Amino acid sequence: MTAPDTDALERFLARVAAEVAQGTAHKLVLARYEGAEPELERLMGRPVVLRGQPHWSFVWRYRTRDITKNLPAAEVAAALREWIAQGFRNAHLFTPTQEVQLAHSRKGRASLRTGRLHGAVAEAPPPAGHNREKRRWVDPTRPFLVELGVMDAGHHLVAAMARKWKQINKFVEIFSHAFGDSPLAARAASEPVRVLDFGAGKGYLTFAVHDHLQQHLQRQAEVVGVELRGDLVALCNGIVQRLGLQGLRFDEGDIARRPPQPIDVMIALHACDTATDLALHQGVRGGASILLCSPCCHKQIRPQLLSPHPLRPILQHGVHLGQEAEMLTDGLRALLLEACGYDTQVFEFVSLEHTNKNKMILAVKRASPKPADEILDQIREIKRFYGIREQALETLLAADGTIPAVC
Repeated sequence: MTAPDTDALERFLARVAAEVAQGTAHKLVLARYEGAEPELERLMGRPVVLRGQPHWSFVWRYRTRDITKNLPAAEVAAALREWIAQGFRNAHLFTPTQEVQLAHSRKGRASLRTGRLHGAVAEAPPPAGHNREKRRWVDPTRPFLVELGVMDAGHHLVAAMARKWKQINKFVEIFSHAFGDSPLAARAASEPVRVLDFGAGKGYLTFAVHDHLQQHLQRQAEVVGVELRGDLVALCNGIVQRLGLQGLRFDEGDIARRPPQPIDVMIALHACDTATDLALHQGVRGGASILLCSPCCHKQIRPQLLSPHPLRPILQHGVHLGQEAEMLTDGLRALLLEACGYDTQVFEFVSLEHTNKNKMILAVKRASPKPADEILDQIREIKRFYGIREQALETLLAADGTIPAVC
């Protein structure tokens, strides 16, 4: 068998290790076996609790028999490395919402793909024990949550902060999955992960990402929250000092005036109108592996829009025109990021009952860039159809030569 692609394998194993450690992995499957045992068909694993400790139970499925072996959870990733080397061409990790697949072609070329599970396709994770608690992505006993007023002194949720607590957990879940899919997962744990959070506000997500990197992913972190309001910057830096947090600070300033710098993760939630484009541009220029933004307002494109036939009767209604402007703005942003070498998703962040600013753009750097010509042609056609003359992110990327001007 051709030796596996090291980068794809390491990223997959890092994702497995993180999900197993966090208790969010609920099934592992190794398939397409081409090794020395002709009767072996596949290998399947699931989490169990033995003597009060987390373990995984693995079943070797042969044509006429099954063999079961249990391993401590901490040994799963290392065991997978050995089993894959013995002849399994495909490996699948299942979480409650996603399937991560490591696949090898006949020529030995490896690829890593992540798919979202929907409905009945997503199997519910089996209970590992009778008293298993609901999975939380943020530990409610962390001191920063008390300082920010999310939890009271006894680490009980403050009722008025229930929606914010849900938003924090969902964001950290998305970030954690993106981290596992990104080139950052294969980096040495001692190499700091540089995070820039534009429009950090009171720092709920900034503190949570810093905590997740250090406490859960066991990574060194250099996290900076940037915020215009000086009182919030002072408040957050005060919390950092009181808790003695290393690798976290808050700076006063705005996106437009901050010089570009090398970063690994760019976050921008609810940056208004073209401020989202400025933040994305900073992330691209800084070489970020992960871009996470939740846009707010879409004012630039709306006055440019034509109502081309046959959409004219639909877009005569202002509410529809506004929705169309939002869809086009974020769709073009996603395409532009694809042209810059990212795999990009646009999806609902949290439900509308929690916030009306619920759309998220997530972009994860591809290990190997693909030609951008086809994507740029798609952007040209969309602009031509709707009469769009200018889009801020495109203008910024073209100005610094990242992409050619899309006329």
